[in-house]
Amino acid sequence: MVTHSKFDSVMSSGPFDNTMRLPHRYKTFSSKVQYQLVLTTVHKLQESGFYWGSISGKDANVMLAAESVGTFLIRDSSDNRHFFTLSVKTASGTKNLRIQCDSGCFFLQTDPKNLQAVPRFDCVLKLVHHYMPPAKGASSGNTRGGNASYYIDSGGEKIPLELLKPFSTCLSTLQHLCRKTVNGHLDMSGKRDQLPHPLKEFLQEYDAPI
Repeated sequence: MVTHSKFDSVMSSGPFDNTMRLPHRYKTFSSKVQYQLVLTTVHKLQESGFYWGSISGKDANVMLAAESVGTFLIRDSSDNRHFFTLSVKTASGTKNLRIQCDSGCFFLQTDPKNLQAVPRFDCVLKLVHHYMPPAKGASSGNTRGGNASYYIDSGGEKIPLELLKPFSTCLSTLQHLCRKTVNGHLDMSGKRDQLPHPLKEFLQEYDAPI
């Protein structure tokens, strides 16, 4: 299991300290930057509705077994060298992909034989959205998934990664559903400053359309 790091005490005055704490299963952090990165990510994941915490890979396999191809969830990694795992239903069954964290970025595990660099992100939600197909009717200026090509190497078989539908832990609130809709259809870089301050803060707390 993974543990709290020494940065818990160092970061005790951080903005999230009064509202949440990291689960005790996390590994020792390599830096204050990594600590804050994971802390912010956990906060957003808990808002996402498809973060299942410390369930095992076996549990994820059972939960996704009856779901359609492309259904996915995020959970804590069972490997103490990593923080999170992406579990996804594929045509060949459920696959579990470690989400690596290095130098202040998250990225999917890579095939040692593949020399092509994988995209890196400062948030797990951005990583997930990158590998999702573009939303229907999406405009060119909004935040959208890239439907990027990524293949899972499973026993010599190359399986395309398809992230189509998150597997929810519970029903989302109307506020959260509205926030995701706004994030998916509003060019935030150009229009965020025009919004009332409370609404800007609400959108900043969760800036993903998924």
